[in-house]
Amino acid sequence: MWVKICGIKTIEAGRAAVEAGADAVGFVFASSRRQVTPDQARIIIAGLPAGVARVGVFVDTSPAEVSRIAAYAGLTHVQLHGDEPPEALEAIPYPVIKAFRLRGPEDLHRLAEYRRAAGLLLEPYVPGVPGGSGQTLDWPLVRQAAAVLRQAGVEVSGPEEPLVAGRPKLILAGGLTPGNVAEAIRQAAPGGVDVSGGVETQGEKDIGKICEFVKVAKGAAA
Repeated sequence: MWVKICGIKTIEAGRAAVEAGADAVGFVFASSRRQVTPDQARIIIAGLPAGVARVGVFVDTSPAEVSRIAAYAGLTHVQLHGDEPPEALEAIPYPVIKAFRLRGPEDLHRLAEYRRAAGLLLEPYVPGVPGGSGQTLDWPLVRQAAAVLRQAGVEVSGPEEPLVAGRPKLILAGGLTPGNVAEAIRQAAPGGVDVSGGVETQGEKDIGKICEFVKVAKGAAA
């Protein structure tokens, strides 16, 4: 199972995620209590081993600014969490994960418009919150999303495959914890999982929870 630990703010948390076996770490550049500056991200990324995806999270930032920050900080991927149109993916010279806040099955038709994405991150719709709400998605929606994409001729990637542009990985996010991620994977059958608040204690990354989350997610079978 592909696993991303998001909201990294310290080198200790970043290294813990990599050492636990996470496939990706995320850095939030949008307004958030987990926000980091390009300088902070650059320092943390410089201290991480090669091989892990380094994902920058943006909300309605211009493609030019996203690209500038990505190059400066040393990102390998970017994640768009706002109302970015499909054309934005073509204007960014990095593999893109596009986030979708889903109310229900009626929102799934939009996914095929972003078929060029490397990942489609699915999380619950919470009014006024672009992400990181801590609420869980209706997990079976991910299975429905996969079916909708395949009907539209879009091939989705599996949980053991890397992020590849044009073959989107369906990534489940929202309210995941070490205690529920195995059941979430069983019900949703995603290509990957993304966690932030679920591996924190009092608002800060908890190394023990990071290790447990990665262990459980990697050991879970859909």
